[in-house]
Amino acid sequence: MRVKMTVTVFYAGGTVLRSDIEMMNTIVNVAESDDRILAVYMKGSRTNPKVTKDIYRDFDIMYVVKETESFIQNPQWLNNFGEIVMKQEQDDDFGYGERFGIRNHYDESYSWLLLFKDGNRIDIGVENLSALQKGVNRNKLFVPIMDKIGCLPHLPPPTDEEFYIQRPTEKKFRGCCNEFYWCLCDVAKGIARDELPFAMTTYNTLVRNMLEQMLNWYIGLNTDYSVSCGKLNKYLKKYLPEKLYNNYLKTYTDSDYDHFWCAIDEACKLFRKTALLVAEKFYFVYPENDEMAALEYMEKIRTKRM
Repeated sequence: MRVKMTVTVFYAGGTVLRSDIEMMNTIVNVAESDDRILAVYMKGSRTNPKVTKDIYRDFDIMYVVKETESFIQNPQWLNNFGEIVMKQEQDDDFGYGERFGIRNHYDESYSWLLLFKDGNRIDIGVENLSALQKGVNRNKLFVPIMDKIGCLPHLPPPTDEEFYIQRPTEKKFRGCCNEFYWCLCDVAKGIARDELPFAMTTYNTLVRNMLEQMLNWYIGLNTDYSVSCGKLNKYLKKYLPEKLYNNYLKTYTDSDYDHFWCAIDEACKLFRKTALLVAEKFYFVYPENDEMAALEYMEKIRTKRM
């Protein structure tokens, strides 16, 4: 006989995490009680059938509204969703609006990221009918919640196919290889100069991006390019063979330069191994000359022969 267990999650101050049903009831109640709101739909991980359900998923909610200005000018309406302990909004400096280049057209749409005292998070947006019709804020992970005037589009069931790994072109493949090895030379130069911030940032933001791009293409070989590795490649562990994933873990480093060089060695080996497999599949030419030039340059720096 199976025993069904219920786990109650507590957050700061003994606050109980509100259930999905409670949160959805609140989201619907806000729409019902506000005449400015015409419809509401959900997007994001909660609508993706491939995403494992857990308590950490945000609620990605978009309200279709008559106009956006009143919501922006008086954000007190956001308090209807719970006790807010932290907030970021689209026009904040250094925030997601700046990061994604969407600090504009606020008359069409605007959004806030909210963290509540109970641990729930909601990404809330408002958009007018023009933005809805253009589809600027939605993708195929779309689920209608409420529609007062019949404005929401009728779309197929939600799917993440828009985010599937794309097959490489030869130009992209060669560009990825070149960028990987070129930026590694900069990393080596930063190590030689004892400029750790430069070396570490170049390695983590440029070199690793190209490594993970190649790993994506490799995963595509084994999945017929029918999966997504998720935001910032968070599903690499899910799709890489265990041995390759363990090799990938070795590409991380700390601030010790000896450890840094070991991580670089592991990154080079993993990149070459997967790049050759991708090249073989698509009949691409792997740039041996770029690899050799970069390795020789780095070895001169490493052994202080420059």
